[in-house]
Amino acid sequence: MRRRLQIRLPLWVTSRFLYILGGIAVVLASAPGFAPLLALAAVAGVALAVATVADLAIGPRRSQLTIEREPVRHFALRVGARLGYAVENRSRYDVRVGTVEAPVRTIAYDEDEAIGDAAPRSRTTFWRPVTPVSRGADAFGTIYAWYENRLGLIRRRLVVPAPMPFRVYPDLSAVERYGALHMRNRLIEAGLRKMRLKGAGTEFESLREYASGDEFRAIDWKASARRGKLIVAQHEVERSQNVMIVLDCGRLMTPRLEDQRKFDFAITAALSVATIAGLANDKVGAVAFARDILAASAPRSTRASIAGLSEMLYDLEPRFEESDYAKAFAYLRDRLHKRSMIVFFTDVIDPVAQSAVLAELGTLAKRHLVVCVFMNDAAVANALAVPVTRVDGAYEAAVALGLDHERRAAAANLNARGIITIDVPARKLTTALIDQYLRVKARGLI
Repeated sequence: MRRRLQIRLPLWVTSRFLYILGGIAVVLASAPGFAPLLALAAVAGVALAVATVADLAIGPRRSQLTIEREPVRHFALRVGARLGYAVENRSRYDVRVGTVEAPVRTIAYDEDEAIGDAAPRSRTTFWRPVTPVSRGADAFGTIYAWYENRLGLIRRRLVVPAPMPFRVYPDLSAVERYGALHMRNRLIEAGLRKMRLKGAGTEFESLREYASGDEFRAIDWKASARRGKLIVAQHEVERSQNVMIVLDCGRLMTPRLEDQRKFDFAITAALSVATIAGLANDKVGAVAFARDILAASAPRSTRASIAGLSEMLYDLEPRFEESDYAKAFAYLRDRLHKRSMIVFFTDVIDPVAQSAVLAELGTLAKRHLVVCVFMNDAAVANALAVPVTRVDGAYEAAVALGLDHERRAAAANLNARGIITIDVPARKLTTALIDQYLRVKARGLI
């Protein structure tokens, strides 16, 4: 394989130099043999040559300039961010600096290059807007930079090796919105904290003397023997429950809705509801599968476990293969013995794939509370909302009507088996799922 020959010139003329040179050429071409214009062109040419030599002499030299990328830790998918560049100018002259980044998979640069000015003997930082377009781990590479002094005739070029790893996480801004004061009040009102009931529950709370009406089984005989009187153990009812996130990573989750894949929306909603459930002291776990089990985490309630869940799922990618639903649900049945809320993200709406999934979900629904999460394409609703005035519009409406009918039929079949369904536009998926979680907790369904 041949290696491509790359030639990088450390110096090159700027557009200002070319404009001046072009003006001189126009003057020469406008009046051939006309002495005054020829003299003017000669003077301009000499002046340009002198200014170019002066530009070369002024510099500054490369050793007098340092360009560094500001540290970055992580980005959020489709949330605008900035990249910063710190420039230290140790020379006596003003410089104008531009930077161009080597392409990376996960970041789209909103501007071709970042440009800033650095005063003499100073350190300054300038920024460029970027938009993360894909989740996962990535790394910035080489910075291609240029700089020029105030004369602006010669541009110096630099290649700055600057490897820097970073991560792009899902956008969890919905969690911040639900963290507001009124939402915290709703969490408390929904009963997400522990409820203390005398003589009930499984978690020990305190001891007290026996009183008329207390149940015989509530007596703590060891404590009674030590104190010489009847002592009753009080317990508290633990409202903490298991929430299991189940992610279909097969081909049905690969299509794009607007500017993201269905799976990207599912990951965002899954981590958002996991964070809210963690704040409510629920135990959260996850299973991601396609043909095989790709990732799994048992339900836990600590902050570290929620963070670990985010690390496990943030860079997970869907696969263009058929998902094995029987294997995934068998894996759940073998490991999930306590009644739990199972949040299943998928897009199985066609009748062929539905039958196997419905049978598996129906089995799970006998023991657990199952929430099946779809996300519909807003284009379908828009096609049905527009009056049909052309033949091609009639075909579009017919296709949209068929898709809408399939989704409604799938939801009806699931509801008939006691399974809660969420089928909303992708942009509303996160808030709809969190609202459903709060309703489930408020009604004590798990």
